[in-house]
Amino acid sequence: MKTLFTNRKRDIVLALLLTICIICFAVIITVFFKQLYYFDIDYLNIVQNTGLSKEVIKNNYDILIQYQSIFYQGTLALPDFVMSTTGRIHFEEVKRVFEVIQIMFVITGIISGVMIYQNVKQKEYRFLQLTALFAVGIPTILGFFVALDFDKAFVIFHNIVFRNNYWIFDYTTDPVITILPEDFFMHCFMMIIVIVIVISLTMYWIYRRKRKMILQTQVQ
Repeated sequence: MKTLFTNRKRDIVLALLLTICIICFAVIITVFFKQLYYFDIDYLNIVQNTGLSKEVIKNNYDILIQYQSIFYQGTLALPDFVMSTTGRIHFEEVKRVFEVIQIMFVITGIISGVMIYQNVKQKEYRFLQLTALFAVGIPTILGFFVALDFDKAFVIFHNIVFRNNYWIFDYTTDPVITILPEDFFMHCFMMIIVIVIVISLTMYWIYRRKRKMILQTQVQ
């Protein structure tokens, strides 16, 4: 009984670590998947709304995304946009947030990898089912509230993550905000949700498959 309780506790810990790892992975993929923004340049009529060329918009966006990488430690310099002091501070804060997410992905990934190896050796796959439930449940709940009012959810998110109002840009002092419409961030959120759900369903499918194989072996 004690061993069973210990195994379940271990599975829960592993599932939580994997859930964090999956969410961080989804965020990282979405942030650095430039094609989503390239699509939105046309879909959201960013060229027409800003009067800037597509090449200028893409070039500045690429620089902004490169700046978010943990491997980039220089200052942010957008060739076609001026920035206010508060605007620059906000981008620095955003970079720190993404750096934390990238570090969490690596740490949880390594720990999860070691624990998964041990579980697989013992043919214990319950963690896959728990991870699928955790990882699907979180985005489902968040998605429900975001779907009700994305604007409100957007404000609440920023109020939680940031301790100031520097994220409220004035296009006259920080014109870069004109190429970053709110709908783009909504599409990013949707992409994160889709990635998490796809990974979760894949894990559940693997769990069911492994469980079926184990049951068949026991019957034989």
